[in-house]
Amino acid sequence: MKIQLRYFASLRETIGVGSEALETSAADVGSLRLALIARGGVHAQCLAIGLPVRVAVNQTMASDATPLTADCEVAFFPPVTGG
Repeated sequence: MKIQLRYFASLRETIGVGSEALETSAADVGSLRLALIARGGVHAQCLAIGLPVRVAVNQTMASDATPLTADCEVAFFPPVTGG
C-alpha cells in the first residue's frame, strides 16, 4: 500500500526531506518504523528503537500497534517541550 510519510523538526533536518511517499507492506506503525530503520543511514540514526520519537497517523497520536491503511499519513517527530 502507498502511504505518505512526514518528518518534523530535527528529524526533517537530519533525514533531509520533509515528506515522502512510500510503498510499504507494513501493517502497523511498529513494523513501519523497523522497515525505515532497515534502510540504514540517517533513518536508522533518527528512528532507532529506544529514541524518543513520537508518531501520529492521520494527525492522531499513535503507538507501535496502530494499524496503517492505504493513503494514510504517518508523521514522525521528536518530543516537544515548552517553557
